[in-house]
Amino acid sequence: MQQTKKYLPKQNHLVQPFPTDLFAIEKRIQSINPVKYAASRNFKDGAVTRLSPYISRGVISTKQVFQYIQSLDLPWSACEKLIQELAWRDYWQQVWKAKGEGIFQDLKNEQKPINNHQIPSAIVQGKTEIEVVDQAIEELYQSGYMHNHMRMYVASICCNMAKSHWLNPAKWMYSHLLDGDLASNHLSWQWVAGAFSNKKYFANQANINKYFQSNQQGTFLDLSYEEFDSLKTPELLLETEGFELETELPPIQQPILERSKKTLIYTYYNLDPYWYKGEDFQRILLLEPSVFRKYPVSQKCIDFALALSENIPEIQVFVGEFAELADMVDTNNLIFKEHPLCLHYQGRMESRDWLSSVEGYFPSFFAFWKKVKKEIAAT
Repeated sequence: MQQTKKYLPKQNHLVQPFPTDLFAIEKRIQSINPVKYAASRNFKDGAVTRLSPYISRGVISTKQVFQYIQSLDLPWSACEKLIQELAWRDYWQQVWKAKGEGIFQDLKNEQKPINNHQIPSAIVQGKTEIEVVDQAIEELYQSGYMHNHMRMYVASICCNMAKSHWLNPAKWMYSHLLDGDLASNHLSWQWVAGAFSNKKYFANQANINKYFQSNQQGTFLDLSYEEFDSLKTPELLLETEGFELETELPPIQQPILERSKKTLIYTYYNLDPYWYKGEDFQRILLLEPSVFRKYPVSQKCIDFALALSENIPEIQVFVGEFAELADMVDTNNLIFKEHPLCLHYQGRMESRDWLSSVEGYFPSFFAFWKKVKKEIAAT
């Protein structure tokens, strides 16, 4: 039942393009359709925005996308669903800010029952025998993308069918996602597992067939919802393995820095090309090995972030800890954006751009959304 196996995904055509040049990203914002999004977002080929990798990496903000939606001059009812989904992203971040390390534990309820703290091998290897799930896992390995509805299916199989504790499967998924965000990823897994929600999320084969253009029958999910209550873990999901990954950061020569010059610190979560654009600052992308040891990501994710950083003129990459950077630049000259992974930074902290001014912990999204909607619906 144990031990990690090396799994190398097949090389095939499954590629979901995520361009990294700023012009293409801005064009993608301009192509969103709130009306079609609301009607089709849960379907495999629905009109989703494909903006999440850029929001997660801090290239664009939820506020920026909201402002574009406002410019379309649509009725609130026509665009509320898309705006609400933007608010979900802010909500997860606010929970992380408030709870800190708490998001890596069962936050509201204890997940139970639990049979293991590993990951079903059938998930890691993309061999669940549910065709569209296996295709989606292969696509995740190839492109760093998985449809949000499919993420819920995968999490439900891991947590509620295999009865794996959510944490290691969540780490596995986070490590492969170009839009990997520790808050939205881990808290979504908790939501599916019933650790951050009032009930577990289940989906049967009929649901998967409906939303992912399949007609498969006879899988371990080909059940009525009533049958889930008494279902034993399918034999296919009994074999499990651990999560192990070591992120290889680029072997980059130390940048040459002026100790007394104002310096902007960019991170894996802040690659904002608009930040003091055109002004005279030293610009450093700080990649701390300690962060990636604790929260590893794949090479594809690192390469994506580095490519996005090229939208920032004269940025230099610094692979090292914050303390090492602080030895090279006076901390009075360091400027960074607030983020839970930057609590040890010194210097001047600036706020991120949020959808609204609503802050703090809310035990449910809709309590948070009620306040956000009241503020922004009138703007």
